[in-house]
Amino acid sequence: MAQTRRLTAATGPDRLSIDAVVERMQAFRSLWPARDGVAVFNRVYLTVTQEIGRCADAGGFIDRRAAVTLDVRFAERYLAAVDTVASGGRPPACWRPLFRCRSHPGVRPLQFALAGINAHIGHDLALAVVDTCRTLGCEPVDLEAPFRQVGDILALLEERIREELMPGPDLLEAADPLTHLLGCWSLDRARDGAWLAGRSLWRLGRMPELAEEFTERLDHSVGLVGRMLLTPLTRCG
Repeated sequence: MAQTRRLTAATGPDRLSIDAVVERMQAFRSLWPARDGVAVFNRVYLTVTQEIGRCADAGGFIDRRAAVTLDVRFAERYLAAVDTVASGGRPPACWRPLFRCRSHPGVRPLQFALAGINAHIGHDLALAVVDTCRTLGCEPVDLEAPFRQVGDILALLEERIREELMPGPDLLEAADPLTHLLGCWSLDRARDGAWLAGRSLWRLGRMPELAEEFTERLDHSVGLVGRMLLTPLTRCG
């Protein structure tokens, strides 16, 4: 097995980048109503991003520079989608279901959160691996350990969702459609798929047309899952 090359550690600028991401996410809270579907996802993602910043400050990453760069490149994909919508443009297909349904009264908060996580991890994380390799001048193999560590913190998304958004046991019955919805999507599988997709995209770098087609198909397939996750489960009116 090839030995993984350790990337050079860095300090101040990386932390400032995380701070800038956190500041933008915090600003969104004053722009969107609490029940807004994108706001629901933003609250959960903000908590996890802050935790990654704390972990970086405490020296908890094997390779701090790689982990922080990956986190920032990852977050920039979400922020770019928000900016695109705010300027009247069309975001990537993976994000469109969430932005289109963000005010739908028949969609539960848990569904909004899952749809955002699906778009961000299923599509954006793979592209963030490629972005990070280009930024640091490394190969995906050099990012495997930081990717796993950041992924473990991202798993807090699921924990946070269950704490804040899951209905009580009296509401979440076996026959509830939400119960079945929860069983149809897995953060772990999405994360593993993102790692494979990111490595594949990197290999396709010398074949730009094929890489573009791969990226487009990934975008639309993740968007399809997002549409299913946002199927209204509550009757309106």
